[in-house]
Amino acid sequence: MHERTDLNDLIYILKKEKKRIWKRTAELLSRARRKRVEVNVRKIEKYASEGSTILIPGKVLGAGRMTKKITIAAFSFSEGAKKAIIEGGAKMISINELFSQNSEGKSVIVFI
Repeated sequence: MHERTDLNDLIYILKKEKKRIWKRTAELLSRARRKRVEVNVRKIEKYASEGSTILIPGKVLGAGRMTKKITIAAFSFSEGAKKAIIEGGAKMISINELFSQNSEGKSVIVFI
């Protein structure tokens, strides 16, 4: 139940923003839990460029290995994903952190 309140707060904050990236993120997070975005580390590794910032409006799952030094922002991370990301030298942050660091959404790639 605690996750739900945090999610509702995040959606509310993002919906008020004028930038399309944040409105779209709020829209994707508003979906039913079973319809939310889930991305494996393998897919992020395959499509992300070194040094990029990736936004996952949902959950990152642990299948695969991470070898690139990137920043991944997501609503949640599985334990396997946390381990793979840390071992690969990438950085994990919350969507809230990304929003406060980069409210313009510049150079952020959204994975859906």
